[in-house]
Amino acid sequence: MISPEPVVSRADFERMTGWEIKPEGACRGDVCIPLPGGASGTVDLREVGPVLRMPVVHDEVAGLWALGPQAGATLSDATAPDITLPDWRGGEFTLGSLRGRKVAVIAWAPW
Repeated sequence: MISPEPVVSRADFERMTGWEIKPEGACRGDVCIPLPGGASGTVDLREVGPVLRMPVVHDEVAGLWALGPQAGATLSDATAPDITLPDWRGGEFTLGSLRGRKVAVIAWAPW
């Protein structure tokens, strides 16, 4: 999103980013992120960008503000698929057996 001002209308922000401003925050699909100052008729890119993990750049010479795409991959859900893999003893391990517990999955490949 490119704008001559850091504060843009809510309608322009929604149209150009895909995020919808609701009372609970900025929402896309089932994901809502609370916004500083709540929902209003305008959006300050300098405040919203960091919250949504979107870079904000100001070009003083051109007099423009840019809000970039979301940085990195994001998850809308932290539920892993139920996969079964061989364990180090030659048996099978099903990830779902740990459901309800916090799990760190570490993968390694020799190439």
